[in-house]
Parts: sequence; structure tokens; C-alpha cells
Amino acid sequence: MHIFWHNSSNPHPGGINFFLGGFFSPVCEIDVILNDAETRKTAEIKTEDGKVEKHFLFYDGESVSGKVNISFKQHGKRLEHQGIRIEFVGQIELFNDKSNTHEFVNLVKELALPGELTQSRNYDFEFMQVEKPYESYIGANVRLRYFLKVTIVRRLSDMVKEYDLIVHQLATYPDVNNSIKMEVGIEDCLHIEFEYNKSKYHLKDVIVGKIYFLLVRIKIQHMELQLIKKEITGIGKRNKIITQLFLAGYDPTPTMRDVNKKFSVRYFLNLVLVDEEDRRYFKQQEIILWRKAPEKLRKQRTNFHQRFESPESQASAEQPEM
Repeated sequence: MHIFWHNSSNPHPGGINFFLGGFFSPVCEIDVILNDAETRKTAEIKTEDGKVEKHFLFYDGESVSGKVNISFKQHGKRLEHQGIRIEFVGQIELFNDKSNTHEFVNLVKELALPGELTQSRNYDFEFMQVEKPYESYIGANVRLRYFLKVTIVRRLSDMVKEYDLIVHQLATYPDVNNSIKMEVGIEDCLHIEFEYNKSKYHLKDVIVGKIYFLLVRIKIQHMELQLIKKEITGIGKRNKIITQLFLAGYDPTPTMRDVNKKFSVRYFLNLVLVDEEDRRYFKQQEIILWRKAPEKLRKQRTNFHQRFESPESQASAEQPEM
């Protein structure tokens, strides 16, 4: 059984057919089939309109290979073309300026010279050890995507079909991961110290902290701890407040800094105190989020330049003391 490559209009991996032909009837269809489609994992990504898409998952340095199948639906049909090619593309798109897309990866494989198709054909392709320097991302202002693009070049207009994939960037466990210690205070009224157990968290981590009330002469109604995501592009900044501090429940992205000089995604812990007069006191501190390799992948691949995690990451975190 073949599992066909899918595009962004189909949230479930499966068959994708693209009909080519005249104005009244389809002549042929294109299928893209990965060589390892039956064993390769998929991942989900949420689009700008809130829909969840599922695509095949790749990592940096992995090869992308498969077949492009062009099949005729009716006997006796012909398709003249000026060449057939497939591209592997990495692209950044700003939502407010969709005409100004930037390609940071573009690899091309020519599949066929100009000619005429009179019967179904399939073409092998392989992009060896493809560099995928950034993580797939869809935010409020920007999208970073990877996709395969099949083009049948024709005299009047090219026939093009795109097939999205998802890339995850894996990081090593940080050599230094200091705790965060900060203070919130008002002279002679309030003095609070708080400490978070570390400053760098993997995406399935739990944020654990301690708060010390050293001096409290005002009535505190309540206290909030927020995780704030800041997406920064050349066109402005968009903040999103996350109140869930079990990171796995929110499914955040890794911290992304100056991606191809186009955008950044940063995360901040924000401690907020509210007194009985609804006055708010807060302190903010940036943290780093990173993606840890799945255990199975860590066992399979031994050629990583650095280890993924240090022994200290196996220790269980202490419960906060209040």
C-alpha cells in the first residue's frame, strides 16, 4: 500500500491527485510518493486560521527521496511539455506582504527534458542530506515552510503542485542552565524574591519555582505566573500570553532568534502581583525553549556532534515551597 504525499489543503496524510489537461476534461494526475512514507512519522502544525495540518516529519541533514508518478486517466491522451522538474524549497512568508517571499533553500532536480507524454510515467528523485537550518513555523505574522514542488512546464502556463512537509530542529542539552533569581519590591511596602529552577526548558518540561515573601505590608489579592510568547518581525511585534505552565500541554515552539534575519520568537516568564486596589506589580524574565530528540531517535542516531542531554536532566524537580 502506498501512502501519498499530501498538501496543505488536506490535513491527513494520504493521496493527492492533481489533474492536468484541457478546459473540459482532465488528462493526467500527479502523485508524489516518498520512499519511506509507510514508516516515516508525521507531525502537526497549527495554521494562522487555527486549523491543524498533519505532514511528514523531517530533521536537518536527512535525505528526501521518492517517486513522481504522472498517470493518464484515459487512453490515447497526450501532454506536450517543455520539461518536468521537482524542487525542494524552504521559504519565509510575511502575511502582510505575501508577494515578498524569501527562499533560503531551493534545490532542483530535472525529471524530464521537453517532449510529449503519451502514457503514464514515473520518475525517481532524491535530495541527498538536505540542509534544513530552521524549524517549520506558523505564527501571527510569519510562516516558515518547507515543501516539494512539482512543475510541468507548458507553453501557456505551467502546471504546479506543492506538497508541504514539517521540519523539527533538535538541540543539545545546554551545558550551562542556571536558575533564575529575581526580586519584586516597593520601598517599605513589599519585598518578594522568586526563583525558577532553570533558565532553559525543553518543550515537554515543567516550570518549577519558589517564591519568598520577605516583606508584605500591602494586601495582595492574587498572583499570576504567565508565559509570554513574543513574535518579532520587521513589521512589528505580536505578544501572546500563555497561562499554562506545563509546557507539553501548550505545545510551544522552540525559541527562534533572528531566523534568516526575518523574524524571532522569544518566551518570557512574567510574575504579576495584584493588590486590593487592583494595582499590578510585575517582573519579567526571558527563558529559552528547545526541542529534545525523541528517545528512539537518540538511540538510532549516534553521529550527533554533541549529546542531547546531561545526567542532571534525569533528576526529578523539587516541588515549590510557598
